[in-house]
Amino acid sequence: MMASELVINVTYSETRIAFLENGTLVEFFIEKKNDRSMVGSIYKGKVVRIVPGMDAAFIDIGLEKSAFLYVGDIILDGMMYEAFDSSDFHFEAGERIEGVLEDGQELIVQVSREPIGQKGTRVTSKVTLPGRLLVLMPGTNHIGVSRKIEDEEERKRLAAVMKDICPKGYGLIGRTASEGKSADELETDLNFLKRIWESIQEKAKGSRAPAILHQELGIIFRVVRDLHSHNLKKVIVDDEFIHKRLEQFLKEYLPEEGCEVVYFDERDPIFEVYGIEMEIAKLLQRKIWLKSGGYIVLDYTEALTVIDVNTGRYLGKKDLEDTILRTNLEAVKEIAYQIRLRNIGGIIIVDFIDMERKESRETVFQSLMDTLKKDRIKTFAYPISELGLVQLTRKRTRHNVVNLLTEVCPNCEGSGYVKSRYTVCYEVLRELRSACRKGEGKIFNIYLSTDVANLLYEEERTSLEQIESTYGTKVNLIANPNFANDKFQIEGIL
Repeated sequence: MMASELVINVTYSETRIAFLENGTLVEFFIEKKNDRSMVGSIYKGKVVRIVPGMDAAFIDIGLEKSAFLYVGDIILDGMMYEAFDSSDFHFEAGERIEGVLEDGQELIVQVSREPIGQKGTRVTSKVTLPGRLLVLMPGTNHIGVSRKIEDEEERKRLAAVMKDICPKGYGLIGRTASEGKSADELETDLNFLKRIWESIQEKAKGSRAPAILHQELGIIFRVVRDLHSHNLKKVIVDDEFIHKRLEQFLKEYLPEEGCEVVYFDERDPIFEVYGIEMEIAKLLQRKIWLKSGGYIVLDYTEALTVIDVNTGRYLGKKDLEDTILRTNLEAVKEIAYQIRLRNIGGIIIVDFIDMERKESRETVFQSLMDTLKKDRIKTFAYPISELGLVQLTRKRTRHNVVNLLTEVCPNCEGSGYVKSRYTVCYEVLRELRSACRKGEGKIFNIYLSTDVANLLYEEERTSLEQIESTYGTKVNLIANPNFANDKFQIEGIL
């Protein structure tokens, strides 16, 4: 397993974390002061609306917008609903929400997805509490082992141990870090998580909805907890207070992992010293060139992400099929890398260059599957279609990095396009004629961008003079460098 390290940049307004494997940036996390992640936090919520047509309910958990709870994500907690035994009472996909919940009902829910685009916060009553070695799941009887543990004998051993120590009414998942751990170590982690859950239940009894019952760790400690099993050897942080807290956290939480915490107190910014700032800038690029001369293009919509593969400048040395195969195979590595680095989730469509031979398509698909195994987040893929398309689904719980670093362009409103100078020029002439016909002024001042003003002066001067002559008006073009090309304002003076 590759040695890895975390580089953490802390300022008053935001925290940035870079996860490096053998010196290469593979994951990037960012949290702004006023935008802390809610994923994993647990609330006592109240049902404010049942939507039978969607088999869902809206739950008030104290946010500006109600959270969304799908019927398949419901387990009624025995503490709050004594009529049911929470160890075996739950609902699977396909059940109807009528009769399951009712308006005003209170229940414990956990945030499973942050609001993304127009989609609001999603919650579940299938609570999961991650620990150092285990994940505790109250209200289920499921026993599972991390797919990252590949040794079949070890998987069987862990499953047997967890089944033996797991109390009734709970489920357990062995995390990657549980590999090789003894029954006593696993039971210690289980008892720690049980105490947390019991504390949450006690707090719920004495609280009125909406109320927060348990807040997930801050981003720094959450990332360290989740990544420590990925051969994390060093954490470098440029904040002295956080450095001390991290040392204490690792001593208590991960005492045997042998991870070093280093305080960075050099004059130069930490991300510049480690070459990370330059890599972050590349995250916003739409087109990414491959070493061979080919390239990939990433486009985002609210529903899905589309990745297009092109040969670009790559000519190849053999036949066309060989050139296409080599470009697609090189693109596979970059695509898997960008999906992980940018934290692209949801539906992903990859448009590979069309391959004639079935063997070529199978080779590219298998290479993609092998490369995606390095990603710690679950990704499912469907084989390449006859059109050269691969459909991927990757679990999405938080915003992708591009969304966190950008905002919608005020000029194109997110479309990626703005009107051409010529289009705006003709719009100006049409609106000017309309204003003249309506008698809105004898003098017209037109405020517009320098580029469009120059176009009107140089190429459409005749049109302006014709309007002035026809309607007996005077037109003044006033160039404003602060105006975008597609913005203008016509002011009529009587």
